Amino acid sequence: MEFEGRDIISIKDFSSEEISYIFKTAKNMEPVAAKGSNMLRGKILATLFFEASTRTRLSFESAMHKLGGSAIGFAEAEIASVKKGENLADTVRVVESYADVIALRHPLEGAARLAAEFSKVPIINGGSGAEEHPTQALLDLYTIKKEKGKIDGLKIALVGDLRYGRTVHSLAYALSLYDIELYLVSPETLKMRREVLQTIKEKIEVTERTSLEKIVPLVDVLYVTRIQKERFPDLAEYAKVKGSYKIDLEALKEAKEDLIILHPLPRVDEIAAEVDNTPYARYFQQVWNGIVVRMALLALILGAVK
Repeated sequence: MEFEGRDIISIKDFSSEEISYIFKTAKNMEPVAAKGSNMLRGKILATLFFEASTRTRLSFESAMHKLGGSAIGFAEAEIASVKKGENLADTVRVVESYADVIALRHPLEGAARLAAEFSKVPIINGGSGAEEHPTQALLDLYTIKKEKGKIDGLKIALVGDLRYGRTVHSLAYALSLYDIELYLVSPETLKMRREVLQTIKEKIEVTERTSLEKIVPLVDVLYVTRIQKERFPDLAEYAKVKGSYKIDLEALKEAKEDLIILHPLPRVDEIAAEVDNTPYARYFQQVWNGIVVRMALLALILGAVK
C-alpha cells in the first residue's frame, strides 16, 4: 500500500484495507511510543492551527517527538501572518519550505483540501470547520478495535451534536465500511448532516432517535460528543439544546456489562465525573491511542515505514 507523500484530507479517501494497515502500524508503534525512536530524525512537522486546539495539536507534536522528529507552528491565527491579511494558500506555500509535513486545523470547511492543492508537502487535516476530522476517526476506530477486539457486528451509538460535530461526520463515514448497526441520537435541530446520512445509509443500518433512554441497553459502544456552543450562529438556539444528554450512573443502569464509552474531548457536562472510574470509561485511553495512530500516519506519510 502506498502512503508515502499522501495527503490525509477525508476519511472517505481510505479503504477498509488501508485502515487495517494503519491499525497494524499503530500497534507496532505502541512500544516505540513508550521508549522513543529516531525514525523521523531530521524531519519537521508544522502544526498550523487557525482554530483553538489542545489535544489534537499536542498529540501531533508528541507523536512527532516520539519518532525523533521536531515540530514548529502556531496555535491561533492571531499570532500568524493571517492577522496581516495573508491568505491560506500563501501561508502553506511559505511553510512548506520549513517543514516535511503540515497538520492543519481551520474554521472553514474545505480548507484542508484547498491547502493540499497548493502544498508540495503532505497535508494532514486536523479539523476543517464542522466538516471532518479524519485522524480523530482513525483513533476512535482503533480504540473500538482494541477494546472490543473487532468492529464488525457491533452496535454503536453516536450521541450529541451530530450537525456541527466534525468528529462524528468522519467516524460515521468510517463506520460505514464495516458491518455494524449505527444509532444516531441528537436533538431534532442537531441531526446528522443530510449528505453524511445519505452516504452511510446506502451501506449500513442506521436508526435516528432524539431520546437516549432505550438506546443505552442495546449498544456496545456509546460515542458521546458535546453540544458545540462555538458552532452555533444563534446562541438562543444553543440555549435550547445545551445539556440535552447526560451520561451518569443512572443513565447506565441497564447498560451492557462490556459497554465502552468514548468521547473526543473536551467534555463539558455530558458525561458525569462519576462515570470516569467505571469499567465503561475509555475516553482517556483514546488520548493515548491518538498518539500511536498519529505516529503511524506520520511514519507512513514520511516513508519511515512501508
